[in-house]
Amino acid sequence: MIGIIGGTGFAEFEDFERSAVLTAATAYGEVYLEQGTLSGKPLVFLPRHGHPPQFPPHKINYRANIQALADMDVEGIVAINAVGGVDPALPVPSLVIPDQMIDYTWGRAHTFFDEAIHHIDFTEPFDQALRQALAHAAQGNVVGSGTYGCTQGPRLETAAEIKRLRQDGCDIVGMTAMPEAALARERNLPYASCCVVVNAGAGIAPISHDEIGIALQTCIAEVRRLLSNLIARY
Repeated sequence: MIGIIGGTGFAEFEDFERSAVLTAATAYGEVYLEQGTLSGKPLVFLPRHGHPPQFPPHKINYRANIQALADMDVEGIVAINAVGGVDPALPVPSLVIPDQMIDYTWGRAHTFFDEAIHHIDFTEPFDQALRQALAHAAQGNVVGSGTYGCTQGPRLETAAEIKRLRQDGCDIVGMTAMPEAALARERNLPYASCCVVVNAGAGIAPISHDEIGIALQTCIAEVRRLLSNLIARY
């Protein structure tokens, strides 16, 4: 059974046939979850920002979210992340399945092991097998690799920050993949992200919230098709 973490623009999963709505209690807090099926296969859906959406990126209880999915015995996690483009050549809108990460966040509860020394191997932050399954399910309508720069938020970046991110090697920028990916690794849960590029980064092109909304609608339709293909084959 796969767990889907929905982000901005994907708080409601229209094709998902819900069978139960749960408030999962964990040692880190309560989490809203939905159980059901997609393409006839069991699925757990977790809206990252809460239901209704209420938690900005730096206030999300990432530990509770990942623990709740682990307690549901999911076999892997697919995260949907809205991002900006750092690479000027990256089309808007488009889908990216990143293979690397640079973490610029601070002050977030980023480990389950505050009381013990525990080091995970994070050389490859996204699970390769799950990434390949996502790419296959996308049927060519996706950029199959890239480096995700995770910033603190909730504000968008300055033009100078986008320039720095590009110099650091980032292709896309978002606010929610960390510590989510690392926490999933600590719980031995395969984790991959499908990123929805909804705008070009600051200084590359003007940022329009109306255009972001249009790009989200376009990409989310593609994400729904991708997930249906993925779950049907998983």
